Amino acid sequence: MEQTEYLQKYEEQLRHNLMQLLREQDLIPQKGPLPETPDITDRWDSMVGSYSADAMKEIVQYPLVSLGWAMYLGLALARYWDEGWEVYSKHPNLYEHLRDVRGFDYLDEVVRFDLYHWDCEEVVRNCAQMALDQIRHEQIEPSSPLAYHVYISSIRILYLLGAAMGLKKLGYSMQKA
Repeated sequence: MEQTEYLQKYEEQLRHNLMQLLREQDLIPQKGPLPETPDITDRWDSMVGSYSADAMKEIVQYPLVSLGWAMYLGLALARYWDEGWEVYSKHPNLYEHLRDVRGFDYLDEVVRFDLYHWDCEEVVRNCAQMALDQIRHEQIEPSSPLAYHVYISSIRILYLLGAAMGLKKLGYSMQKA
């Protein structure tokens, strides 16, 4: 199977599994499309390099942090989008802006307590665990190019679902009334 096709199937399965978990907890809409906006979705490309550079340092010792913090990043961008995108959109790298508040290790606390006042740690941990389990199930050679691409795909899905969860928490459905 070609790598692009493999990655597409991997992403579809991970997204499906995570959406099911989040729907069971009513953290994303039960039906229909996820709340999303191109402002948040398109921002990923400007952040993935610096996020993955920081997160990959943690993957061996703290794999759930390495994966889960991407979900917190999505949650943060949903809050930024809601609060004042005209200001936040000017930052060249919103991940670095968020990280630099207290450092990578405390990114979860900044999002949970400073931005949301919502302790969603268990949900993020469960999603990160589900992603990690799926990565391990693939039995990909560690440190291989394919392992890198699967990792990047996983954090992107977690980021997008974090953003959808944040938009729902903030009251957005992103559907026509």
